[in-house]
Amino acid sequence: MKLPVFFRLLIPVITMAGSCRVSHNHLTDLSSTNWIHGSKDCSLNTDPPIQVVQVNYNTFILRQNKCSNYEAPFLFLFLGKKKVLLMDTGATEDEARFPLYETIKKITDKWQQETHRQTELVVAHTHAHGDHVAGDFQFKDKPNTTVVGTKPENVISFFKLQNWPFENAVIDLGDRKLEIIPIPGHEPSSVAVYDTETKILLSGDSFYPGRLYVRDWLSYTKSMQRLTEFAETHPVSYILGNHIEMTRQPGIDYPTGTTFQPAEHQLPLHIKELRLLNKVLQRAGDTPTRTVLADFIVSPK
Repeated sequence: MKLPVFFRLLIPVITMAGSCRVSHNHLTDLSSTNWIHGSKDCSLNTDPPIQVVQVNYNTFILRQNKCSNYEAPFLFLFLGKKKVLLMDTGATEDEARFPLYETIKKITDKWQQETHRQTELVVAHTHAHGDHVAGDFQFKDKPNTTVVGTKPENVISFFKLQNWPFENAVIDLGDRKLEIIPIPGHEPSSVAVYDTETKILLSGDSFYPGRLYVRDWLSYTKSMQRLTEFAETHPVSYILGNHIEMTRQPGIDYPTGTTFQPAEHQLPLHIKELRLLNKVLQRAGDTPTRTVLADFIVSPK
């Protein structure tokens, strides 16, 4: 199938995932996607500041270059007919080093040209930690752009969440609905996001292949119970967190601050791993317990 012009005019900083085709119905195989993963000597790094992988015709995943910030967070872009939702803005404010607004604008401009629609950009966050909100500054005062605040009350108000954190809410981007799921515990404003189209479940820093830092043990335990129950009752293609910190060797992580991860774990996790996390937390009860597992490490703070 020949791709429309939009997908043949992607901007230079975009790196497509292998030779996978993107379409309305098929997703890029994220379990075999090669992500930029830094360099031994960052002065010699030639990777783009942002890698962009197209998941399907209206979904993108971005990863920040580890040589601009070792956290190398992932960001997620969902395009609808009326709104575009960007979840998280990375770890670097400086637009010269981390041209996030430019990257997003070029993607959305092409989307608008191809769909003959004007869209509003909504910038929201999986949670409020600095490595996921630093790029907010780039979107300040930009036209047709709303940046959602990072405090729980901001998140509750914008998404019209009732009875936080026990009830979910839905944002409609225009023939595309995403469900916002409160999951405080890692951070007070943490949310998960479920895309009803791709069946992708975003889990932020609450669940990913790495060190799961738990700051409020009781809240986190309850949140992961609710998230597991949600995943058990909805079709889920991938569970995607914000980082990769584990190696391909079970139970072994890269040290904090690592800027070169040549043998890192794949990004996606699945319901079986989430089910295991929930089981471990329930077994621990009220006692914060560090637990090393093959795909992640529970790390109470």
